[in-house]
Amino acid sequence: MTPELIQQLGDELYQAMVQRETVSPLTSRGFDISIEDAYHISLRMLERRLAAGERVIGKKIGVTSKAVQNMLGVHQPDFGYLTDAMVYNSGEAMPISQKLIQPRAEGEIAFILKKDLMGPGVTNADVLAATECVIPCFEVVDSRIQDWKIKIQDTVADNASCGLFVLGDTAVSPRQVDLVTCGMVVEKNGQLLSTGAGAAALGSPVNCVAWLANTLGQFGIGLKAGEVILSGSLVPLEPVKAGDFMRVEIGGIGSASVRFT
Repeated sequence: MTPELIQQLGDELYQAMVQRETVSPLTSRGFDISIEDAYHISLRMLERRLAAGERVIGKKIGVTSKAVQNMLGVHQPDFGYLTDAMVYNSGEAMPISQKLIQPRAEGEIAFILKKDLMGPGVTNADVLAATECVIPCFEVVDSRIQDWKIKIQDTVADNASCGLFVLGDTAVSPRQVDLVTCGMVVEKNGQLLSTGAGAAALGSPVNCVAWLANTLGQFGIGLKAGEVILSGSLVPLEPVKAGDFMRVEIGGIGSASVRFT
């Protein structure tokens, strides 16, 4: 793809986000778009966000669990950038009716880094050594692509369908919890919605962070000390609307909750 077309599509997705309007899938428009092209489009979208005053505070890994892969028809992980405009505290109201288009919530484990990680060659031991703590998290993904009709290139270009996220108010060392077997329970409006375990995300959330560090390393991008890394959903995505309340509990780590307005 030409640099001009990449910039045009990045600008289109940025405007769709700002105006809360969807666009047709990029992969349905008749031009050849590679995953690498899609990442360049997402970087243009990010450039627009940064120019508007946002700053990068972390990164997210998407499409890591079989449940989410099957739901979206996308069968490999991807990544996106988190900014300070996306983060909310546990229990805080999240104004999805003003900020998002077609939101879906998922329970995750967030990693807070205390050291830089630069791939390739990052191991799980490296990830654990570089992690300050893990925190329960809700990621509320959103797609600027009409009706979530996405292929991998569409979600990659759209900053891995980033929306907003909520961090819980408890944090533990990653060495204090078994991140493979830890159980997750998600409730919606007081009813049990879904359950999952750490192993749902590529076998372990630690595998996800190592994958991210090594994948980004190929682009010369590292994970930085202080960054928030969302490691991928352990449960199916759940459509949400104003008035809904959700809570996630992760064994050995704690809980996070969010009220949607």
